[in-house]
Amino acid sequence: MTQTNFQALGLADALQSALVEMDITTPTPIQAQAIPAVLKGRDVLGIAQTGTGKTAAFSLPILDALLKKGDRPKPGAPRVLVLAPTRELALQIAENVKGFSAGTPIRYMTVFGGVSIRPQIETAKRGVDMVVATPGRLLDLIEQKAISLSAIEHLVLDEADRMLDMGFIRDINRIMKLVPEKRQSLLFSATMPQNIASLAAKILKDPVRVEVTPEVVTVEKIDQSVFLVPQKAKKHWLIKHLPGFDKTVIFTRTKHGANRLSEDLTKAGIEALAIHGNKSQGARQKALSQFHAGELRVLVATDIVARGIHVDDITHVVNFDLPEEAESYVHRIGRTARAGKSGIAVTLCDPSEKPKLRQVEKLTGLRFDIQTSEFSDAASFADEPRESRGPRQPRGGRPGHAQRPEGGQRHQPRGAKPGERRGAPKTGATPGAPRGEDRAPRPNGQRRRRRGGGGSQAASA
Repeated sequence: MTQTNFQALGLADALQSALVEMDITTPTPIQAQAIPAVLKGRDVLGIAQTGTGKTAAFSLPILDALLKKGDRPKPGAPRVLVLAPTRELALQIAENVKGFSAGTPIRYMTVFGGVSIRPQIETAKRGVDMVVATPGRLLDLIEQKAISLSAIEHLVLDEADRMLDMGFIRDINRIMKLVPEKRQSLLFSATMPQNIASLAAKILKDPVRVEVTPEVVTVEKIDQSVFLVPQKAKKHWLIKHLPGFDKTVIFTRTKHGANRLSEDLTKAGIEALAIHGNKSQGARQKALSQFHAGELRVLVATDIVARGIHVDDITHVVNFDLPEEAESYVHRIGRTARAGKSGIAVTLCDPSEKPKLRQVEKLTGLRFDIQTSEFSDAASFADEPRESRGPRQPRGGRPGHAQRPEGGQRHQPRGAKPGERRGAPKTGATPGAPRGEDRAPRPNGQRRRRRGGGGSQAASA
């Protein structure tokens, strides 16, 4: 029988006290279904997207098991490993663990690229109960013998579909060979394509399947509209309408597009910051912090960080460009209408993007009424001066089509900045940047040679 309060779930008193302090009283559907199974030691396959409460669904019962066992962590040998695809999600999970474990002796650390590796090595060697990590940097620490996975009792793969999309399958396979055969494994994914089903079959043993909040249900909670707007008029549409929006996330297909749009909006008097894989960790955290605090009203993002934006009071999501994959549309607009609140999603559709819109309709089961406005006539907008357009596109390219989406292979356009070259690494890599979730693994599982300091962050409770 599904429980309607946390007390009935039988969690440790310390965890229940922490939940009271956090004003969390009623389990979400996935928590009510998954927590009893995890408490019994069962493996779990969870089908749920962000915003459904899945972090508590796996972390609360695991923390309960740690508290009941009572052992202190051994240096460099954590008992819990949580894998996440991006640093933003790793930080979000760690923030929840911090709140749930308040007042207990449980220690945790976060591991991701972009900051110095030294503090993380020192924290790991002191001993922690739980590690929340992105795959690439975790392997770096294992190679430096700062962490051993030989004592892992609980393994969690969160947003597994996103990890595979970002090319971490080889890293995940390497990690699986290092964890004990006898363990509890939990896998959560927003979707269940064949590659995720195969991964689940490989990792999980007789799992309890928990499936909640189908994507179409979440979509139906959001007021969605589509406007016919040529690519070169989209900026003008935003400049006119954004002043009437509150906290807004705008999604673009490319990193360059995000940078350029945020700059154009700021010049027009609408302060905006871009967040994507090429931004430093400090810049990304600063932008998210300002956005969360209400100091920044407009955030321009790419799909690779879409699921890392966890802010409950986002009122509007704007699809400046339609995504390459229809499922990304659902993840994008899912940034709004969180925690039971309503939200608005606006899509600006260039005529050439209508096939992508049809794919979104097929996925969501909706039929959009494409609206027109004074910005729908492309002839009304002259081409912008060359100096304001950014790098020149390759011959035959069209505005908005010359660059591939972030995370895909890139063809370097003419006029690239000095130091940029053809064949640049995939997935938002920056030349000389440390290996991490922003950088796709090299072909055939090859590892990059370390160049001194890297990027990771450690935080202990």
